[in-house]
Amino acid sequence: MKRLGVIGGTGLIEMTLGSQIKDAGLTLIRNDSVNVETAWGEVPLTCMTFDKDGETREIIFLQRHHNGEGSNKPPHAINHRANLMAMKDSGCDAIMAVCSVGAIAQDFPPGKVGLAEQYIDFTGKASTFHDDEAVFTSVTEPFSLELNSILEQSLRGSQGFSSDENLMYTYWLAQGPHFETRAEIDAIETLGGDMVGMTMPREAKLAREIEIPYVAVCISSNWAAGREPGDSTADLHHHNVSSTANTRLGPVWDCLIKLLQ
Repeated sequence: MKRLGVIGGTGLIEMTLGSQIKDAGLTLIRNDSVNVETAWGEVPLTCMTFDKDGETREIIFLQRHHNGEGSNKPPHAINHRANLMAMKDSGCDAIMAVCSVGAIAQDFPPGKVGLAEQYIDFTGKASTFHDDEAVFTSVTEPFSLELNSILEQSLRGSQGFSSDENLMYTYWLAQGPHFETRAEIDAIETLGGDMVGMTMPREAKLAREIEIPYVAVCISSNWAAGREPGDSTADLHHHNVSSTANTRLGPVWDCLIKLLQ
């Protein structure tokens, strides 16, 4: 893949290069920060060019909350249309999103990194480029099956998992910015949600509309509300959530490099 779009959030706040880049034979030759103008607003991107055996590879990095400077946009206020159009205008061959999620499934404990296989969005908030005409887009398989297959093998290797370890989960989209109640998490589990977050499916829908293959690498950063072992009344704290997610970037970097290669 020549040009990979990477979208980070709580699970990847900034694109700080890891040692895996050098180990993979990739040499950074250019690093630019640019602002892309779209019909939906301006989007700051970091564009990184690498050399590998005389051929170039590029990462186009987007912080979905745009929190490189100033305040951090809350999840319900993110301009997803501007973000995804900026990635399209940058010529990305595919997009890998990195997400921090609250774990509901017992086999997805904090610290584990998995993949989104499906999503459930009952928020009632539209996420589309088509406001003025009826355009219906199929999302039976919202994530690239081909890329998910590649990343599944990468995550098994980097985390030492056997072939029977589950890595595919259903993401439940919560409206935010509040965390969920215990009762809401119980209901979400009953309806098929394995993990909960506040952003990613809105990106996946837009990526499907503009026909860019999209995958989501999900870091289990905490047990969802009411699921903390030994303390079902434990409060959730954003700082703790983001801190946990950013200690599990090794498998994420392995996924990124696998797609670049």
